[in-house]
Amino acid sequence: MSILFSPLRIRSVEFRNRLWVSPMCMYSAVDGLVQEWHHTHLAQFASGGAGLIVAEATAVVPEGRISPRDTGLWADEQRDAWRPIVRAIHDRGSLAGVQLAHAGRKASTWWPWADARGSVPDTEGGWTTTAPSAVAFEGYAEPAALDTAGIDRVVAAFGDAARRAVAAGFDVLEIHGAHGYLLHQFLSPLSNLRDDEYGGTLENRARLLLRVVDAVRGAVDDGVPVFVRISATDHAEGGFSPEEAAQVGAWATAHGADLIDVSSGGLVAHQRIDVFPGYQVPLAETVRQGGRIPVSAVGLITAAAQAEEVLAEGAADAIFAGREWLRDPHFGLRAAHELGDDVPWPRQYDRSRWR
Repeated sequence: MSILFSPLRIRSVEFRNRLWVSPMCMYSAVDGLVQEWHHTHLAQFASGGAGLIVAEATAVVPEGRISPRDTGLWADEQRDAWRPIVRAIHDRGSLAGVQLAHAGRKASTWWPWADARGSVPDTEGGWTTTAPSAVAFEGYAEPAALDTAGIDRVVAAFGDAARRAVAAGFDVLEIHGAHGYLLHQFLSPLSNLRDDEYGGTLENRARLLLRVVDAVRGAVDDGVPVFVRISATDHAEGGFSPEEAAQVGAWATAHGADLIDVSSGGLVAHQRIDVFPGYQVPLAETVRQGGRIPVSAVGLITAAAQAEEVLAEGAADAIFAGREWLRDPHFGLRAAHELGDDVPWPRQYDRSRWR
């Protein structure tokens, strides 16, 4: 058995393998409610052999949505809409996760195939965004700086969304602290210009993220795994660094997080990224070794042998993939076949297993 298809246990949850589906926004929700598209989209990955499927960035408050078409978990009817999707994932043998998110200054934007770009105006269904400081993402509307009461409301909203997620049946919760969204905005000195207890030193900049980890951990049973996705570098001078990411990851695990999902970038438009296959794997290894914590790797991991090598070299404990699952929803079955692993296939597909 390969490492990629060996089981992994975190708290009370056992993952059937370590090849997982990253959260990917579909921009297809209505008033935060998931639709039939989400059901078909997510369930297919379970039939395709994924060990874990993490649903897209799901806003904890309406103003935390990346776009007006994003999913939410700020209301009970949204919880109820997720239930049949989670059940379909479970029925096909996979575990279900959801990424809890607040987009901060990158909220209220147009979806990718809209005719416009940048911030959605109020007249078109947009809203005023919030951030650690009144500093806009390049090309977007200026946000309002959160006061301490607003920060407290964000923390409470994450806890409330976590409770709804578990009630919907999700097995794993991931806190979105990456890609330039609100928690990442607090972490980076490029977007956090505060001079209070939430700004300045790394400890202060990490305070909101750690409060959110506390709120989510405290809202769910001890057996529920909690992940945190971080951008381990801003790919911009003076920004958040891999060394800082390792420290924040260690703090997050001390507060009850179980795995750090290591990505990068997204904070500023002037980032410069050298993209190549597995380009974020060294960042995952830095966080794993520097923080002595479990991590997952993500980013242009597209082949079974490549994923196996990442695990064998000790760079990560699990693999997230995104675009490769979109290109091939049965990536898990294909990867197992390529590695020679004898894993369960859906009975309906079994005749194609070895020939």
